[in-house]
Amino acid sequence: MSYANFKSYELRYSDFDFRDALKPSALLSLVQESAAASADELGFGYKDLKPLGLGFITVATHCAYRRPVVLGDVLTIETWPLPPRHVIFERDYRVTNARGEEVAVLASRWCLVDLATFTMLPPERMGEAHARCPYRAEKSLEVTNWRLPRLSAGREVFRHTVRNSDCDHYLHANNAKYFDFFLDCFSMEELGGADIRGFQIAYAKQTKEDETLIFTREDSSGASALEARGEDGTLRTQFKLFYGRE
Repeated sequence: MSYANFKSYELRYSDFDFRDALKPSALLSLVQESAAASADELGFGYKDLKPLGLGFITVATHCAYRRPVVLGDVLTIETWPLPPRHVIFERDYRVTNARGEEVAVLASRWCLVDLATFTMLPPERMGEAHARCPYRAEKSLEVTNWRLPRLSAGREVFRHTVRNSDCDHYLHANNAKYFDFFLDCFSMEELGGADIRGFQIAYAKQTKEDETLIFTREDSSGASALEARGEDGTLRTQFKLFYGRE
């Protein structure tokens, strides 16, 4: 038996940016809500794992946009977990509008961790929820390489100190918040004529309240790669944005 969870969301004014385009952080937030609802339904959600001192954290997400989203659209997100491999859990998503048109597809990787030590754990630690889970092998987006190369000639473009409003219940900056940080590495003039076509984001280490992130950026044809590091130089997050020009 395969499994899919469907959730629909009516978009708000605050989900759109100065270009009247759907904010990528808003899409990631909706995807996050969809993943949480699916995990709750399957018995390994936050309320199930937190009493055991366990939790899921996102380690990477890839996204490809298929068509623009407009204010007033209702998006339906279909999501399902793939069979885990060792300590890597994968979850895919398909996003459609009210007309049934595909808006975006996403693939994500997660880890189950001990919340006290952030040690990665195998799926068997989920107990019966893993044994009963109707995993689905279908991919919405084929990812050939989950690794992002390190920047060779990046320049510093932005700094941000993480505050409490950036953090989630794991007491670190939420994965969707990073997208706003990364877009703040661009001016409105730079993004004004951009048609965002997709992104890759990889999380290396959590960032907590009062820690400062230093962002560096390197541009190439049709893409920009960025890194966020702590003041101690440790890599926290990598990001690549794919775009065209109108």
